[in-house]
Amino acid sequence: MFEGWDSYYLMVGSSAGALIGLLFVVVTLTSGMGRDQAVRGQAVYMTPTVFHLGVVLALSCITAVPRLTPQATAWLIGVGGLAGLGYATFSTVMIRSPKTKAPHWSDVWYYGAAPATMHLGLIATAIAIGCGVGGAIYALAALLIALLLIAIRNAWDLVTWLAPSVAEKP
Repeated sequence: MFEGWDSYYLMVGSSAGALIGLLFVVVTLTSGMGRDQAVRGQAVYMTPTVFHLGVVLALSCITAVPRLTPQATAWLIGVGGLAGLGYATFSTVMIRSPKTKAPHWSDVWYYGAAPATMHLGLIATAIAIGCGVGGAIYALAALLIALLLIAIRNAWDLVTWLAPSVAEKP
């Protein structure tokens, strides 16, 4: 089903995997923060970013499974889309929570709405793959790269917010 796409998904999936590793390094920047603030920030911002990168990695791996039927592929992509949609919704609620320090105006859009839109697209793509729509593989490729780019933006946002915050601590 994904013949000829192996290099694309290898590149997208390995990029997501490398970024997950780098985000673990970024967590060390929170060492100068109070435990409550660091844990809350990780739950609201860091974990969703790692989760979305994990979805990109997992779905890229699914494309490399030999002899996987289109229906099984569709089911797995659909599960990834549903899980991601749930997580993006949860993230939006957490960002809007009164317990969260006043978020930047873009946080709800980039940590919640944009990933939710990509995951809705993954659900639609899963349905299209299950129905045998030929162009669905192009939609999957576009959605995964878009989700990867959103996660890169969010990782950059985290690093540029954390680094000065830690530097200000005595």
